[in-house]
Amino acid sequence: MKMRSLLIILALFTGLATVSAQQPKSAEAILKEGYAEAKKEKKNLFVMFHASWCGWCHLMDTSMNDASVKKYFDKSFVIKHIVVSEAKDKKNLETPGGMEMLQKYHAADQGIPLWLVFDAKGTLLGDSQQRPDGVGLDQPGKNVGCPATQEEVDHFIKVLKVSTTLKEDELAAIAARFRKNDRGH
Repeated sequence: MKMRSLLIILALFTGLATVSAQQPKSAEAILKEGYAEAKKEKKNLFVMFHASWCGWCHLMDTSMNDASVKKYFDKSFVIKHIVVSEAKDKKNLETPGGMEMLQKYHAADQGIPLWLVFDAKGTLLGDSQQRPDGVGLDQPGKNVGCPATQEEVDHFIKVLKVSTTLKEDELAAIAARFRKNDRGH
């Protein structure tokens, strides 16, 4: 009887360990980790909200990891991903607190990919939401997602100018790479 009880307890602990190992990190934990890395590496934090089904999200990652520009992102940012808006059969992949974070930054209804750029102290430096001149980051805007059109790429470069020390030729290379995403280009 004691052996059976011991086996049941062992099975419960194993099951709990498996469940907790499969639980994604929270948005808060991802940010905390990102800020610590950014501070240590003297970089800013680039947070992208995405989902497994999102083609534009994959294109954003592909563009940022393109050999022609990857080094510029690597030298400027610690990059973290937060999973939101997954299909019903993949809800377990979602980052706990991810949707609440989107709401905090006036972006819950903006679609994905959506990105935020913070300094290592957690100050929001820019995001993927275009706003009219004079409207601050504390107001909602129109999400450019993965930049592709000239207007979207211009917004992306504007954010990179205020959040990095990239030179004009480096920014031009990034702009050229992202313009390739415009299917009408």
